[in-house]
Amino acid sequence: MYLEIVTPEASIVSGEVESVTVPGTNGSFQMLNNHAAVVSLLVEGTVMFKGNPTIAKGYENKFTQKEGQWLMQINGGTLEMNNNKVIVLAD
Repeated sequence: MYLEIVTPEASIVSGEVESVTVPGTNGSFQMLNNHAAVVSLLVEGTVMFKGNPTIAKGYENKFTQKEGQWLMQINGGTLEMNNNKVIVLAD
């Protein structure tokens, strides 16, 4: 599936990933390829994804790696998953 993470400053991640886990209002949830369409509010927490998408130059310091996954802290935002494309609008 394709992941794009957008912040007020820039689009900081784009590319193919295996999975995405986000902090939803009712707890964290994970999306895999062919997941049903979903729109969700996100709360403060960690966005995690497995894969090697492109991270925009100058934003690498927003990410850490742990156990083969990339991690990014967010203060909140929204998410849309549709047709194997995940868009995270993060604060």
